[in-house]
Amino acid sequence: MSEVAVDKTIDCKGLSCPMPIVRTKKAIDALTPGEVLEVVATDAGSVADIKSWADRTGHQYIGTATEDGLYKHYIRKSKLEETQPETQHQHRVSNADLQAKLSDHPVILDVREPAEYSFGHIPGAKLVPFGQLEAKLDELEPLREQEIYVICRSGSRSDLACQWLTEKGFPNVKNVLPGMSGWTGPVQTR
Repeated sequence: MSEVAVDKTIDCKGLSCPMPIVRTKKAIDALTPGEVLEVVATDAGSVADIKSWADRTGHQYIGTATEDGLYKHYIRKSKLEETQPETQHQHRVSNADLQAKLSDHPVILDVREPAEYSFGHIPGAKLVPFGQLEAKLDELEPLREQEIYVICRSGSRSDLACQWLTEKGFPNVKNVLPGMSGWTGPVQTR
C-alpha cells in the first residue's frame, strides 16, 4: 500500500477489543466528512473489527497496512447522509444464562483470537476468530438451525458476528454479554 494522506492519527497500541473501536468512533465524530483517520493498533483482532465497524456505519474502510507488528487502519469519514446508525444484535443472553445451560452442552462459538482462546475459554467452545467467519462458513453450515451462543471478550466482536451470521441465514444466534471479561463459570486452557 502506498503512503496514505491522513488528517488525524490515533494511537491504540496495547489496547484490545472494544477499545480500538471506542476510540475510532470518538475520533471519527470529530472529523469533517471526507477526512481520513489512521488508527494504529497492535491487536490482530482490530483488523476485522475496524473493517466491520466501518462497513456497518457507512464510513469508508480504505484498508489496513501491517508493518513491524503494527496494524495501521485507514477510514474515511462519510457524509451524514451516507452513514447508518450502529445497530446491536437483537438476541442477547447474559453470562449467567449461558452458564445455566452448560449441562445441556450448547453450541458455543468463541470469536476471539487464538491467543485469547488459549489462555481461557468455555469448555466445548468452538474457536472461529471473527476475521475468519466468512472463510469458515462451510464448517458452520451444519449448525445453521441450532441455537448458537456467540462469545468474545466484551460482547463487541460477538455482536458483529451475530449480525453477520443472521444475515447469512442463521436464525438462532445469541450474543453472550458481557463475554469472557465477566465469565465466572468453568474455564479451560489449551
